[in-house]
Amino acid sequence: MAFQIIRNDITKVSADAIVNTANPEPRYDSGTDLAVYTAAGAEELLKERRKIGNMETGQAAATPAFALNAKYIIHTVGPAWVDGEHGEREAVRSCYENSLRLAKELGCESIAFPLIATGVYGFPKADALQIAVSVFSEFLSGSDMQITLVVFDEASFVLSGKIFSGIDEFIDENYVSEKLDSEYLVGTSSAMGYGNIPAERKRRESGGRALSGRLFSAASRRADISSADLSEDIEDDECLPVEELMSPSMSGPSEGSKPGRSLDELMAHVGETWQESLFRLIDEKGFIDTEVYKRANIDRKLFSKIRSNPEYQPKKITAVALALALKLSLDETKDLLGRAGYALSPSSRFDLIIEYFIDQQVYDTYTINLALFEHRQPLLGA
Repeated sequence: MAFQIIRNDITKVSADAIVNTANPEPRYDSGTDLAVYTAAGAEELLKERRKIGNMETGQAAATPAFALNAKYIIHTVGPAWVDGEHGEREAVRSCYENSLRLAKELGCESIAFPLIATGVYGFPKADALQIAVSVFSEFLSGSDMQITLVVFDEASFVLSGKIFSGIDEFIDENYVSEKLDSEYLVGTSSAMGYGNIPAERKRRESGGRALSGRLFSAASRRADISSADLSEDIEDDECLPVEELMSPSMSGPSEGSKPGRSLDELMAHVGETWQESLFRLIDEKGFIDTEVYKRANIDRKLFSKIRSNPEYQPKKITAVALALALKLSLDETKDLLGRAGYALSPSSRFDLIIEYFIDQQVYDTYTINLALFEHRQPLLGA
């Protein structure tokens, strides 16, 4: 099981348990609490909630879910934010921890959380998010459960700039389309004399592919990207030969990167498949399978398939997640991806975000997924 983030109304999510930021008294007022009661059936749910009675901050208790697409509603009482000096962070951590503990006792295999106490209680969203991810990471290191964090709207999730202030600057400095827009003046072929150049020469001079408005247009890059577009872009990346994805800026060690092995060491394993290289690295770094697939945020069944098949061909997202789980350097990551036929491309925001975190030596999949989610990129693992 794994952790994922989605934008949705939590009352529309399917899970064994839905978590509700509850009122300490058996009543409902506004925000998520009101939405959950309304969707579940207010009178029936309130009758069950009254059986629990008053609840303390940080406590968690369960009722049936009634009309929701779940087995249980777990009610937990979040703190009202004062100034951060009145135990608010500890209380929110207790909400997440106690809700997960109760869900495990109830035999739940999946649970959906809102950002607890960030509505009418005023808890800062960035703080709540970091606490939630920390608790989820600790819990999943020893337990199997599908955890979904549900954020309601885009305004609830503009956070990675506060967590990693350099990520947008890194993308802006490295995103190849920005350079190609100005260097090749896409859309004004006469400026380069392309009107008189045969198509094959255009293809060669643009690095093996014709310059396309879809890839290199600054206007389209700034537009909102749909989930379908993201899937198409990732699939395109996975199908392109490694040579066409590489550029001088990405092919060698980047500034600040720490190569884990020399070229001679890499060449010593030139005949390895991706799967053979993966499990050799696991052994070399002294990891065990369980900690690797949990850190990669992938399912145990998928990992078992990988182990049993030396010719296994992973999706790019899976290969990247496992490279991060192994805490590989940038050079080691490129080598492992290359064995599956992939590369890190400067024309992919997903790839640049991954490179940024490797440069920062941040390998936590949950943290990286926050940045990917905010930038509308596919998530690692789940």
